[in-house]
Amino acid sequence: MEDNMKEFVAYLRRLKRDLEDIEKLLENGDTEKAKELLRNLKEDTQKDIEA
Repeated sequence: MEDNMKEFVAYLRRLKRDLEDIEKLLENGDTEKAKELLRNLKEDTQKDIEA
């Protein structure tokens, strides 16, 4: 069970970094790059759900 918690915390840290990157891109007006990162995040999340 502890290993699952470590994996989940690692996932959350990665998610937070990705969301911060998307936020910075949006603040700087780079919506295309933000959309690309968002699509990648959605794709990676879907793959994790299916694993």
